[in-house]
Amino acid sequence: MSGPLTGVKVLEIAGIGPGPFCGMLLADMGADVLRVDRLQSSDLGLPVEPKYDIMSRGRRSIALDLKRPESVAMVLDWAVKADALIEGFRPGVTERLGLGPDACVARNPRLVYGRITGWGQDGPLAQAAGHDINYIALSGALHAIGREGAAPVPPLNLLGDFAGGGMVLAFGIACALLEARASGKGQVIDAAMTEGAASLMAMFYGRMAAGDWRDQRGVNVLDTGAPWYDVYETADGKHVAIGSVEGRFYAELLERLGLDSKSLPGQFEYTRWPELRAAFTAAFNSKTRDEWCREMEATDVCFAPVLSLAEAPQHPHNRARSAFVDIDGVTQPAPVPRYSRTPGAIARGAPRRGEGGAQALADWGFGKTEIEGFRLRGALMLDS
Repeated sequence: MSGPLTGVKVLEIAGIGPGPFCGMLLADMGADVLRVDRLQSSDLGLPVEPKYDIMSRGRRSIALDLKRPESVAMVLDWAVKADALIEGFRPGVTERLGLGPDACVARNPRLVYGRITGWGQDGPLAQAAGHDINYIALSGALHAIGREGAAPVPPLNLLGDFAGGGMVLAFGIACALLEARASGKGQVIDAAMTEGAASLMAMFYGRMAAGDWRDQRGVNVLDTGAPWYDVYETADGKHVAIGSVEGRFYAELLERLGLDSKSLPGQFEYTRWPELRAAFTAAFNSKTRDEWCREMEATDVCFAPVLSLAEAPQHPHNRARSAFVDIDGVTQPAPVPRYSRTPGAIARGAPRRGEGGAQALADWGFGKTEIEGFRLRGALMLDS
């Protein structure tokens, strides 16, 4: 293991979306993440082959039937050795299983107990089902994304599940672990994706309060309203992205597009933005994406080609920085962020159900007799 979290032990109760993403972030930074899987396959939506389940990389696994009291007792035993725990059930589920915060912290007062839900642990919607799209809708984020006169556009499940969910929970766990070193006490983290997505909108709530942002889609500077912060189609049907916000960057954009500023509306003449957009659209459509890359890439235009998932790993900049890696034939993002002294790393690919569990427990300080006892009580542990 390597990374700034080396030595940290995390017990992850298997789930979907934000929980596994949080576990991936922690494992990439060196944490020893032991995932408690279900004995039987479920509707978690995971790929058939573990190697394609990128968010589960870096783990080892033990499979249990958590509806059995002996399985719950085993998880409590493992929680004694853990520094942190991740769970993503609806509020009250782990309590009914006997694995709630009170039960776990009673066994390990230093445990950081991380909970990730859509709506939070309480409130009128706490028990309602939902997905990323619902959580970002309630936060105000979804309403703000899209073009003027069109419906909101879901930004994949990036804002709720991952940025406002798993990443916020990972940050919360890291903070709580740091505090626990000083206090000797753990605590419960209530991470709600709705609130995480709202936090991502902090700048826009501030700008709206200042009168600098309209509560309307597609009419502002950063939401495709401004023609100099948008995506344009090129002659070959591909796209480029420009973000020429600052005056000197905007001036260079006009120069490289071959446009005369004297014949165009001013950069901030809002009422004449359609004219400016038409000029940009025609100009960008005169060359292919690669031709525009040769003209604008690495300049102060604030330019980039819009790359597909297949193209992005092959871009020279991404290749130079090894932004993507290959694990078992699967191209995937490398660990982030980068550290000068304790770099993160991908310790292993995603485990099969029960793979590596016995060795993980041995590394956590359990003896052979104890591990064999766990097997006899129903824990599935394949050879490590």
